[in-house]
Amino acid sequence: MKNTIDAKNQEDILSSYYAAIKRVNLLTAEEERELSAKIASGDEAARRRLIEANLRLVVKIARSYVTPDMPLVDLIQEGNVGLIKAAEKFDGERQVRFSTYASWWIKQSITRALVNSRRAIRLPHRKEELLKRVQRTYNTLTQILQREPSSAEIAAELNLPTASVESVIGMSTTLISLDAEADEESGSIADVFEDYTYSPDGELLQECRRDEAVRMLELLLEKEKKILLYRFEFCGGEKYTLKRIGTELGISPETVRQIEKRALRKLKDNAPGDFSMRI
Repeated sequence: MKNTIDAKNQEDILSSYYAAIKRVNLLTAEEERELSAKIASGDEAARRRLIEANLRLVVKIARSYVTPDMPLVDLIQEGNVGLIKAAEKFDGERQVRFSTYASWWIKQSITRALVNSRRAIRLPHRKEELLKRVQRTYNTLTQILQREPSSAEIAAELNLPTASVESVIGMSTTLISLDAEADEESGSIADVFEDYTYSPDGELLQECRRDEAVRMLELLLEKEKKILLYRFEFCGGEKYTLKRIGTELGISPETVRQIEKRALRKLKDNAPGDFSMRI
């Protein structure tokens, strides 16, 4: 019922709009050139006159783009945005009718709106254009190679880094809600794919292991303890190489390696059963 009411409202809005724009007289080529000169000097009334005289052009173009994704009212609004840009950039001295020049801007504005309406996340214009180039190249290479081209092959054809191509391809993937139904038996996608980004029990277990390891270091000699602290980042610092530890302690890298090996064996011999399996 609501959809029927909305459709009726849109019809009423469009009927009123059509009646209003039909009352505006069209322009001759000479009038367009005169208005263009005035717009260049900042005449707002001239800009408005040029726009209003071409609103019917927007409606004509918008009708050819009608899809279930976007109603005609919205398409006309988007087309009007393109018409406004065209009016600002039009140069009457080029001997081109404004309708010819504005058509490109109107179509571009409408097609961008249609693309964005189909995405959960809107892409910047440059990314959208790059994605179109990648898709065209993908289709061309598929026919030439008789197989699916790799990202590297597409990147080479476009003279772009492979990472850039892979990034924009990733942006084109369809988003699926975690609440979407996976299948009748499994339930939703959230039920099938567990989220491991936050695991309190895992963090607690890791913390307990760290505390146990630090406690066991007290069984070692001071030099053995210091070498393991350097080598395994117990204090959250930078992992040292054998050479760097040797420089710090005034011994050779081979001596450091032997002390490390002896210290690990000592920890394993004195560790509880379940802990010693992880050393």
